[in-house]
Amino acid sequence: MTTWKIDPSHSDVQFKIKHLMITTVTGQFAKFDGTMQTTADNDFSTANISFEADIDSISTQNAQRDAHLKQGDFFEAEKYPKLTFVSKEVKKIDADTYKLVGDLTIRDNTRPVELNVEFGGEVVDPYGQTKAGFELSGKINRKDFGLTFHATTETGGLLLSDEVKLLASVQMIKQ
Repeated sequence: MTTWKIDPSHSDVQFKIKHLMITTVTGQFAKFDGTMQTTADNDFSTANISFEADIDSISTQNAQRDAHLKQGDFFEAEKYPKLTFVSKEVKKIDADTYKLVGDLTIRDNTRPVELNVEFGGEVVDPYGQTKAGFELSGKINRKDFGLTFHATTETGGLLLSDEVKLLASVQMIKQ
């Protein structure tokens, strides 16, 4: 078994959601952790992956909005301090492309999620550490996870879309 740990200083975990259906708001988690175990060094299709993000570390570059996201209308961070992902299957599409299938849990709601994964490569850094890079993307319906806050504008338009895009740029360190 080969174990890889996420390098948080060289990784980003983001989400994007439509606001007023005309612009996109981007948020990210500043604190997160992840582990990948593979049975063969360069065969990521054998990977078992676990990931968690600290809800209290959410940032959309707006303190008032961040405080609202941590409350009961959204993540309810005090009661549900983390979101988690556990892989079920990694499907190799071609040399650098995978489908990552797993269970995402937000607010005690667990649903299957499929993420697109692009392998960016593997290198040894100047400190002798072997690192592998991945770009992940996918979509979820926020209401499937208990994020049901709903508001309309004065003209009846939607304040937030139900679809949330998930994006991560992840660098893993071989242990």
